[in-house]
Amino acid sequence: MTTRVTEMLGIQYPVIQGGMAWVAEYHLVSAVSQAGGLGIIGAGGASAEFVRGQIRKVKERTEKPFGVNLMLMNPEADAIAQVIVEEGVKVVTTGAGNPGRYLPMWREAGVTVIPVVASVAMARMMERAGAQGVVAEGTESGGHIGAASTMTLVPQVADAVSIPVIAAGGIADGRGLAAALMLGAEAVQMGTRFIVARESVVHENYKKKVIGARDIDSEVTGMSHGHPVRQLRNKMTREYVKLEKEGAPFEELEQLTLGALRKAVVEGDVVNGTLMAGQCAGLVQKEQTCEEMIREIMEQAEKLLSPRS
Repeated sequence: MTTRVTEMLGIQYPVIQGGMAWVAEYHLVSAVSQAGGLGIIGAGGASAEFVRGQIRKVKERTEKPFGVNLMLMNPEADAIAQVIVEEGVKVVTTGAGNPGRYLPMWREAGVTVIPVVASVAMARMMERAGAQGVVAEGTESGGHIGAASTMTLVPQVADAVSIPVIAAGGIADGRGLAAALMLGAEAVQMGTRFIVARESVVHENYKKKVIGARDIDSEVTGMSHGHPVRQLRNKMTREYVKLEKEGAPFEELEQLTLGALRKAVVEGDVVNGTLMAGQCAGLVQKEQTCEEMIREIMEQAEKLLSPRS
């Protein structure tokens, strides 16, 4: 299945793995890329030297394309942007801000820049700035979210820009890929499905929660201070929402989530940790290798998209 995205990135399939902090590390990233998709290292709040190490470990495991996701609010964003150039990374996705100040440096180094956007206005801004594509991410996704749904956001972004659009949010199988292509996207980005990959280092407790999740099991916290985050419901989210309703200050809410994602991913604390996952978790029903996942997704999508006799 060839699209402008597969050609631009040099990948076999229009499937990109989301750059999830603590989750998207070198084991998962190299496995996704080796299977024909595009693995993305999640820089999150990590240090520049940690990201450098991750890049080098991916290169030891695959010669296929991969990228780095730069969270622009990271205190070391400037240093990570430079590491991306120094280590010869050819694809960058960005989130939580405008990457405009890095575009000249990345463009000179031949880096393909694909910002994650949650609105048509931001997509247009990124195209004007020189981005080669955008990830249009709907509110169904896990982690930090916008307001528009994938079903409404993707076609509007596809109509508004001439650069390739990658759909994200609520996509976990070949039906989602087929639908995204029909909406005008030329690839999909998936996070929740890859959490449970066999190559993923996520704690088994976390994986079991994702596999066992129902359609109604996600919760959005942070609405009161304008930074909504979607995750699976647990004791921590219930306490957070309770405090929000009581008007607790931002600082108190932040203390509740301090280090909570690491608790879930590394330590397996599914009671007090942050279990970031999208609304598509109910579609994720088993642990598979990345190769098995991508093959299954592609077979299902191709069957749906093939002309009926």
